[in-house]
Amino acid sequence: MKKLVIGMLAITLTCFLIPIFLTKKFESLEVGITKVEEPQVDKKAEYSYPQYATIKLFHTKDSTVEELPMDTYLYGVVSAEMPANYEKEALKAQAVVARTYTIYKIASQASKHEGADICDDAACCQAWITKEDRQARWEEDKKEEYWNKIVSCVDSTKGEVIFYEGKPINAFFHSNSGGNTEAPVNVWGGNGYPYLQTVTTAGEDAYDQYQSEASYSFEQVRELVKGVHSDFEIDFQKADCIQILGRTEGNRVKEMKMGNLTLSGVEIRNIFKLKSANFEVSLDEGQVKFRVIGYGHGVGMSQTGADSLAKQGKNYLEIIHHFYTGVTIKQL
Repeated sequence: MKKLVIGMLAITLTCFLIPIFLTKKFESLEVGITKVEEPQVDKKAEYSYPQYATIKLFHTKDSTVEELPMDTYLYGVVSAEMPANYEKEALKAQAVVARTYTIYKIASQASKHEGADICDDAACCQAWITKEDRQARWEEDKKEEYWNKIVSCVDSTKGEVIFYEGKPINAFFHSNSGGNTEAPVNVWGGNGYPYLQTVTTAGEDAYDQYQSEASYSFEQVRELVKGVHSDFEIDFQKADCIQILGRTEGNRVKEMKMGNLTLSGVEIRNIFKLKSANFEVSLDEGQVKFRVIGYGHGVGMSQTGADSLAKQGKNYLEIIHHFYTGVTIKQL
């Protein structure tokens, strides 16, 4: 009789405990999936750098320095760097990237301008424009709508910064990747940054920045290359006088033979002022013709890529995680 009672108790406990165990297990799995699929901002993260409420901006036109609240400065950066008719999620991603880039420059003391944190030149730091100058370039009926949109995108991401291993990242960005971003080692050399990998983005071919062409006469080619390499020689009658020797993971030209020289794709881009190092080259009727894909160095976030992803339904956090590998987004 005692054995029968014990057996019945065991069966009862088993029937009661198994559903609880399974429920908890599946709840845990659901939580794990949610964290992977929905990037979040860490609002409780400690930040070891000072919280920069203001920045000192160097104006390249008149060599003056102006101190501005961080968000006021970012209104000018976002409106200068990205078209206001882009999707809001793309503009929000640009706001976080611009804030991160600024804080990285300040925290790493990388400024080239004495007495200032950063300048307003896109070729040196990142572009910046006043509200009045920006609005002067928009259609009359869009002036307030576009400005309010930019302010909203900056304000809604207030204090958000991209981190890798506890430090703000060097948040490079560019106009159009041509479909594939580039590893920084292929552009500037060095060891690169682990969070800046080659990634593919669909939809960038729908933008004007995707494709361009440039042509130079044989004499212009000689003059431009000799301006950098005085020993340059080339015989345009030879079929292999210009030849692409290799490409990077991002499909940009790694090395190219030009006459008696072997030059990097980056140097060719600089010499001939091409919009990208992703190009094809041909000789036709006394000219060297370049067909170029993409616009910019190709490292980090592509702005047209961000807009394309936003059009596909991605939010700004997902856009940032797409372009920067293994990062977290923290709120100061």
